Amino acid sequence: MPTRRAAPVLPSADFEALQAKALLAHQRLCAEYGAPFLFFSTKDPLSELISALLSHRTKNADSHRAYQQLRATYPTWEEVRDAPTLDVQRALSACTWPEQKAPRIQEVLREISRRCGDENLPPCSLDFLAERPIAEARAWLESISGVGPKTSAATLLFSCLRLPAMPVDSHHHRVAQRLGLIGPKVGEGPAHALLAALLPPDWTAQQVYDHHEALMYHGQKCCYFHKPACARCVMLDVCPVGQSTINNEH
Repeated sequence: MPTRRAAPVLPSADFEALQAKALLAHQRLCAEYGAPFLFFSTKDPLSELISALLSHRTKNADSHRAYQQLRATYPTWEEVRDAPTLDVQRALSACTWPEQKAPRIQEVLREISRRCGDENLPPCSLDFLAERPIAEARAWLESISGVGPKTSAATLLFSCLRLPAMPVDSHHHRVAQRLGLIGPKVGEGPAHALLAALLPPDWTAQQVYDHHEALMYHGQKCCYFHKPACARCVMLDVCPVGQSTINNEH
């Protein structure tokens, strides 16, 4: 079910221009980086949530290693929830701040268990979110301490649920800001609703995933944090930051 979009606060003509630019970015960047992209994960939503929590401020390789070690040590999430916190911390040694992430993950698992204490549901499961509207599912997840909009969207989109909720990472956010799709002072959290509102509400999970991945790849491969490669950017003609950069170089 598509996410319900909040009404834009911009004048309609300005909003429509931003929508057109977002779709142009989608078309060009998907072509540039070879969409459609294969989903990288088939995890159930709870496992994807824990994986996302481990990835905070951590390199992908390190968070993946920590996740694998955690699952090897504790085959079920109930075991992680109930284990001594110090033992969970040791299992997470490959990621940054395991001393913070271990108790946080255990508290998230306890909170889910408390809220889903239904004898008809498997213990520690988020599969029921598949039956909820996306906005409601995201609100449910974000009501858990430590779960923000990026994590909720990643849980719904990247997991086997494949629901069209769009996460915005730092690369995606940077590209969107430089293109002028969001304002220069809009943070990553608030950017989620603003950028999602620019996309067609009937897009599939694959289209939303392609959009996110294409902007993320562009941030990684061209629109660098330092010294973006504006001269070879496929969005240069519609990018105010790129145009300014090129003009200053000459």
